Amino acid sequence: MNNTAALWFFESVNLYNTLCPHKVKTMEGKHTYNYYKKDQFIYFPEDAAQEIFMVVNGRVKIGNYLEDGKEVVTAILSTGEIFGELALAGENKRKDFAQAMDANTTICPLGIDDLKELMKDNKELSFSLLKLVGLRLMKVERKLELLVFRDARTRIVEFLKDAASWKGKKVGFETMIPTRLTHKDIAALTGTSWQTVTTILNELKEKNLINFDRKKILIRDLEKLA
Repeated sequence: MNNTAALWFFESVNLYNTLCPHKVKTMEGKHTYNYYKKDQFIYFPEDAAQEIFMVVNGRVKIGNYLEDGKEVVTAILSTGEIFGELALAGENKRKDFAQAMDANTTICPLGIDDLKELMKDNKELSFSLLKLVGLRLMKVERKLELLVFRDARTRIVEFLKDAASWKGKKVGFETMIPTRLTHKDIAALTGTSWQTVTTILNELKEKNLINFDRKKILIRDLEKLA
């Protein structure tokens, strides 16, 4: 388990009630959600970075394009999670892209000036956002480490361990990871193919190290997962 990631982990969905303008009395009357169709882009690289966003409904894919045009997926986010947060750290133009993955994806945008106003009188919010930026940077560094130095099987196993550290819920000796990620999604996040993901997950299941369905992955014993 990635103990550093566990140290930085926080339930980002809790920020929805704090940040979403619909939940803030001084903002709710002048705010609207943005709606996107499946595969529609929310922003592209080089777009102006003037807002951060929260996923209200659906899923959002965050990624980059290499010089040869190849897509590298860095995150797949769902309800309550935040993206575009580097605008708060001074990013003027987007370095990545954000794309809706589901029909009727609903996004809550929040302008940087409005966000700074919220942070001014809320130290807990400021600290939570600091943790968010730190966690995202650590995830990117971790992903690069796995892509460069590890084989496909190790990348998938380490992805499961990291997911357990970030979002897992302990049930006795077992760890349950609530997830809507498909094998294709996991492949995109680990730089492998969906066939490889399917093969390795089935192999781990046959060894009774994990179990999974469309809504969750259950790790029997993290210490034995290898």
